[in-house]
Amino acid sequence: MLFHKKKKREITIQENIVSIADVNGEDYISLSDMLKSKEGDFFVKDWLRNRNTLEFLAVWEQMHNPDFDINGFRPLAERSGLNSFKLSVKEWIEQTKAKGIIAKPGRYGGTYAHRDIAFEFGTWISPVFKLYLIKEYQRLKEIESNQHNIEWSVKRIISKANYHIHTDAVQEYVIPNSHKWRKEFEYAEEADLLNISLFGCTAKDWREQNPSRAKNGENIRDSASINELTVLSNMESRNAQMIREGLDKRTRFEKLQENARYELKVLNKKDGIRALKKLSNETYLLKDSKGDNNGTAS
Repeated sequence: MLFHKKKKREITIQENIVSIADVNGEDYISLSDMLKSKEGDFFVKDWLRNRNTLEFLAVWEQMHNPDFDINGFRPLAERSGLNSFKLSVKEWIEQTKAKGIIAKPGRYGGTYAHRDIAFEFGTWISPVFKLYLIKEYQRLKEIESNQHNIEWSVKRIISKANYHIHTDAVQEYVIPNSHKWRKEFEYAEEADLLNISLFGCTAKDWREQNPSRAKNGENIRDSASINELTVLSNMESRNAQMIREGLDKRTRFEKLQENARYELKVLNKKDGIRALKKLSNETYLLKDSKGDNNGTAS
């Protein structure tokens, strides 16, 4: 199984943060995080002791997992409910080849379950918790499927691709004319030439002003609006061309800044939502009482 924990994929339920991982393209929700909402000392294995739990898991596995070992399941079902019966996630997986629940060690470790199973686990915690879980999960999916967030992601990918064109131009035309020890400095200088032209500050300035986001691995371009990313892509290609033409840095900066201001003015006037900064994963999500997207981050 391919296990990925995407950046900042989490929901908050009754003041507890619950992580969501990507497993082969499917959402798996952290049972370990969910368990923090249940009063008392309980573990996932306590839930697995229940016969109804095992029957539910077996049905799910038969519907979604062609490798599920029904013969390995039967002796577990027969013993379930007995006071002496104990079953860990690891044992469940080993004996039945189950795929609906996984246990992972490490930084993003813990016990994760497919969303269908996680919702059932939520019932065991409490009916109220389950309702909040479903509501917050649906809200997350609305965020991720929102057309403006999708467009932002596409623009971010394009700007990253164009950045390779930009760095190649720096490597071929700028670096050979610099001392070897200045190589990384030249790359940083050219990147900040774009940053200052578009955002009005350097990458370092942004990190100092946004320490928490920088700590999470974000940079100045992760906070850009859709329109800014559109302009940035244009700037990267334009600067690469000017570098190849031999224009000096000051001339390039003046041209880039002038074009950036003009293009942003045109784009922002046309669409105010796409002019919003990416303040969080929830930008562009909220809707007013009429159902219109108001483009506000919560």
